[in-house]
Amino acid sequence: MSSPQRPRVARPHAVVGVGLVVVAPDGRVLLGRAHDGHWELPGGKVDPGEGFEQAAARELAEETGLRVAPRDIRILAVRIDAESEVTRLTAAAVTGSAEGSASVTEPDKIARWEWFAPAGIPDALYGPSAAVLRTWRPELATPLAPVPAYDYPITEGHPPTT
Repeated sequence: MSSPQRPRVARPHAVVGVGLVVVAPDGRVLLGRAHDGHWELPGGKVDPGEGFEQAAARELAEETGLRVAPRDIRILAVRIDAESEVTRLTAAAVTGSAEGSASVTEPDKIARWEWFAPAGIPDALYGPSAAVLRTWRPELATPLAPVPAYDYPITEGHPPTT
């Protein structure tokens, strides 16, 4: 008699997410300090039935308490991570229209939120966040660690937000 086989746990073949550059009126950018010491942009996985803009607005509200209408989020590019074990597709997004005060709403993930001038962005960045920041401001490429990816810029549609 053969022993029953355990069902295999399916590993995802791809992860689809969005990283949102939130720009304050004075040009500073919001970053969260994770418990491992890395800094990251607000963002996360896109839920079924969501577009990138909707996911970015939802994640921003869930993670920081800040609010923005999806129509006020501009998608800059879609990036495919070239070195991940799982296909990681990340939309690089930006908004200059977030309202409210950033607060830690998920203390198990983020220790604090801070605003940084683009020239003062810390080196210890989460890879996908560094990639999104480089897409937003290519001149930041030198201080930011390279993240091998295939980039697909979005060229039509929305005017620049900031």
